Amino acid sequence: MPERADAGSRLPRFGRVALAAVVLLSGLTLFAGFLNKDRCTGPEFDQWGRSAPDYERRNKAEVCYSDIQHLWIGRDIDRHVFPYVNGSMNSKGMLVGGVVEYPVLTGLLIWAGAIFAETDAAFLLFSALLMAPFGLATGWLLGKLSRWRALVWALGPPVVLYAFHNWDLPVVFCAVAAVYVVHRGWGRRERPLADRALAASVLLGIGFAFKLYPAVFVLPLCLYVLTGGPGGRSLPRGVRYDVAGAVRVATASVVTAVLINLPFVVAGFEGWQASFAFQGLRRVDITTNSIWFWSMRPFMPDETMQALVGLLSPVAIMASFALACRLGWRRYLAEGSYPWVAVSAAMLCGFLLLHKVHSPQYTLWLVPMFVLLRVDWGWVAAYFAADVAMGIGIFRWFYAIEFGEPSGIYDGLAAQAVVIGVWGRAALLVALFLVFLKSEVTFTDSTPSRRRPATPTTAD
Repeated sequence: MPERADAGSRLPRFGRVALAAVVLLSGLTLFAGFLNKDRCTGPEFDQWGRSAPDYERRNKAEVCYSDIQHLWIGRDIDRHVFPYVNGSMNSKGMLVGGVVEYPVLTGLLIWAGAIFAETDAAFLLFSALLMAPFGLATGWLLGKLSRWRALVWALGPPVVLYAFHNWDLPVVFCAVAAVYVVHRGWGRRERPLADRALAASVLLGIGFAFKLYPAVFVLPLCLYVLTGGPGGRSLPRGVRYDVAGAVRVATASVVTAVLINLPFVVAGFEGWQASFAFQGLRRVDITTNSIWFWSMRPFMPDETMQALVGLLSPVAIMASFALACRLGWRRYLAEGSYPWVAVSAAMLCGFLLLHKVHSPQYTLWLVPMFVLLRVDWGWVAAYFAADVAMGIGIFRWFYAIEFGEPSGIYDGLAAQAVVIGVWGRAALLVALFLVFLKSEVTFTDSTPSRRRPATPTTAD
């Protein structure tokens, strides 16, 4: 475990060889992740480039399913259609004309991975080659920040299970890079907090254009800037809150997201809008893995459950965000620094717990928080164990259901593993919400100390 450092001190130097080892191990784990998914490809292919024989049976029985390979068919990816521009959602709720159910940068990544592919195997390979550098860069940044604790990422089971399950490595990189530039800057020159926070906000805006969750971190980052960073040292003399700086940070993220999305809005508004509408209309069912389905389905009709979850889920998520920010503010009042990384981690826990969809690969979003925050190793091991139970059990359970094998809770380990995974993760997310909020970061801020001003005024 990294050594604890007092405020203003630095951790012992993490040499180039050690950092290279972290990156190398990340690469080996990413390669293992690719091999894990590649087991589902080939050896034959049908006229659409779909792996054969028995693709649907194999991807569940052998637990090698990936959204990347699966979506080769059904989103016009195999036809190399440029995304969003000419697409829409038809009357049956199906996406057509190149629309995919993800934000625009992920759509571009999907399209780029398919350019030279004629089979789902080639699409998986090219997509992995495009995303692997983001996984390596994430390992490098985590190593620079948190030293050997970065092995949680470099050797973590979630990377093997989910690195190439969906298109999540770029967005994880954006979130980690935002933390890095806030606390380390870039280049050789020391930069003020205002510049570093603006750069981080841009990175979070880019992350939003890959997957939505980095936008959640903008609010705690704004509060960090508002209160002047560590100990309020970045506030101008005589100023208590930097309102203008916080507004600039929020604006930078919004402008970044708008500028990235705007060309698609102009070129094909219907297709762009369809990607968001599809997610908004997604039903809570056996594939969503959320507490809502497991807690409510036995007790009410499906349509009632859908309507209720559509209301309760966003309200509960917003309430969890507000609670995390409020508890972070209490800690700021007690310690003098707003714990924006800890609050971000808690908000992510609230989202994962309360969103109507909890896809397996979302665990990748959480793994860097185990690196960046000093939580006990028992929490890490417990969450990884529950996640492995879910990540393996869910596909074995789907196999039993789809192919007529016994699938009840008393019929085998698959259904039991799913129950352990759903409720084990849920309980751990509740606990981690509080644990993260009390945790210290595993790195120190590199900015020079400045005297905290005493005059309680507000910046213009």
